[in-house]
Amino acid sequence: MQIEEHYPFLSATAKARYLALNDQRARRWPVLCECRTVETSYGQTFMRVSGPCDEPPLVLLPGGGQHSLMWIPNIEGLSASYRTYALDSIFDVGRSANTRPIKTVEHLTDWLDELFAALQLDGIRLMGLSHGAWLAANFAQRHPTQVAKLVLLAPAAWVLPLRPAMLFSMMQILLFPRRYFIRRAYRWSLPDLVATGEAGRQIIDEMTEELALAFNCFGLRRMVKMVPPTVADDESLRNLQPPTLFIVGENERIYSPQEAIDRLRRVAPAIARAVIPGVGHDMTWLKPELVNRVVLDFLDGNGPKQ
Repeated sequence: MQIEEHYPFLSATAKARYLALNDQRARRWPVLCECRTVETSYGQTFMRVSGPCDEPPLVLLPGGGQHSLMWIPNIEGLSASYRTYALDSIFDVGRSANTRPIKTVEHLTDWLDELFAALQLDGIRLMGLSHGAWLAANFAQRHPTQVAKLVLLAPAAWVLPLRPAMLFSMMQILLFPRRYFIRRAYRWSLPDLVATGEAGRQIIDEMTEELALAFNCFGLRRMVKMVPPTVADDESLRNLQPPTLFIVGENERIYSPQEAIDRLRRVAPAIARAVIPGVGHDMTWLKPELVNRVVLDFLDGNGPKQ
């Protein structure tokens, strides 16, 4: 593909606008970090690396329409015990940029395989949220020996299909990428964040402004080409090899959290399960300490039980 200097942005001006906001938000990263860009055959991958160099690696995959900075509420606790690698996805918003077409889940998992090889990571703890959790699960299925432990925060699809209301909300944004529809989608999917009052609404407003800017700066063609998540069949769930933890908020809206727990209990009882009370898809914003505690207990070998 032909690569322009400002790629993947629409113009040099668009690139400057987006990166200025990204730099501004990055000032909130609460711990020391090294910003690195790693080359693979699929393009450049940007990441923020924190934590002690001699601790085991914990790779963090963001949700769709998000990037490495989404882990700001969690990163201090996670990087105290692990060498964390918070990625910007190769074909989404943020600072990474693909130079080859990304059309399938195989492309995405091959990209991660190359990236981990370049970083020389062994015994990876792999964790993702939403679309990132779906990708993490698919990587673990295809490369089970590379993943020491797997943490899935409300994976998009994978266990259950997305609710029609969620699909409709996503389609509205893609057809009408305006602030009104973006804000409405966030308010629908993150109601507990809205209910916290001004602080929660400010977070949603910031997310709305950033995603609206991303549509303006990256262009619609890039934004609509995310590989859609799919539901795993029973055999794939049952045969997932790495020790795995599925975490969901009790108020999750993208699918029924209870039905997701029930399916895993029925077809893949080896997968550990945890429910975070009083939150939904906004669990990392509203209860980062509790999410971190559940994750670290699992990574350290202390639960939760199946």
